[in-house]
Amino acid sequence: MQPTDFGAMRCPVARAMAVLGERWSLLILREAFAGTTRFDGFATNLGIAPNILSARLTHLVEHGLFDRVRDGSRHAYRLTDRGRDAFTLYLAIRDWGARHFSGDEGPPTLMIDRATGAPVTAPPPRRADGTPIGPEDVRILPGPGANAAIRRRFGTTEPLEAEPHE
Repeated sequence: MQPTDFGAMRCPVARAMAVLGERWSLLILREAFAGTTRFDGFATNLGIAPNILSARLTHLVEHGLFDRVRDGSRHAYRLTDRGRDAFTLYLAIRDWGARHFSGDEGPPTLMIDRATGAPVTAPPPRRADGTPIGPEDVRILPGPGANAAIRRRFGTTEPLEAEPHE
């Protein structure tokens, strides 16, 4: 049986998982957010086999999260804007993991804002008025890219246009 091709699905979560869902991908991004740019740095900090690291970095370059650039006699991996956009995802997963999977001693690292010294955490989801919002408070509707199946699933036959952000 062929594995499901998440990249071919219409769902943006599935498409994102096609890029980031392999277990090493977010750990490689974690290292990049900490300043690692060289292959040997990723390999040392992650304890990952070179062949797996090479395949993962190639995948992340192909999907536009890193640029592979000449750095002296070797190459470096630099985050692109798309890769930098994943910082919010990383923060959310990091915070969730720290809350639910750290031992009694707490998380092994802290993330501190260089400018203020304050802890850096993922912002919780909020309504436009700033009040908290949870999964029970949202409704999913077909968007402009919805096909007929998505429109049927979410109870309408016409796609709704996205509301502009203020």
